[in-house]
Amino acid sequence: MADTVSKARRSQIMSKVKSKDTRPEKMVRSELHRCGFRFRLHGSGLPGKPDIVLPKYKTIVLVNGCFWHRHPGCRLAASPKQNSSFWEEKFRRNVERDHFVLDLLKKLGWQVLVVWECDIEGGTQAVIECLRRVGGKIPARRG
Repeated sequence: MADTVSKARRSQIMSKVKSKDTRPEKMVRSELHRCGFRFRLHGSGLPGKPDIVLPKYKTIVLVNGCFWHRHPGCRLAASPKQNSSFWEEKFRRNVERDHFVLDLLKKLGWQVLVVWECDIEGGTQAVIECLRRVGGKIPARRG
């Protein structure tokens, strides 16, 4: 089945997809801030420009969208039916780059927490539970 919109319209739609400051990323940042953590955004001096950098804890939080980063077994990681060879290659490169960057960050001595979009759909309590589960060091509230 062919795409139902023109190439120009599809390009316009795709150009609106954000790579920074996404809703899940903002949720995680908000919860970290509420708990008293201070952090840097999009660490330009680090491989992959990670979403959230907690320098004091030598910890990085990557907030991954399930679709773009191919969360295994997730309902949000469904593949488009049109132009499937393009999408398969795109997703393969994304996952390959994710593994490469993750390895580099770990070799540099960073603890890396990966938070998936679907894990935090339930709001702020789900965010902090997810951070505790993947990181272990995140307290309920800093005093």
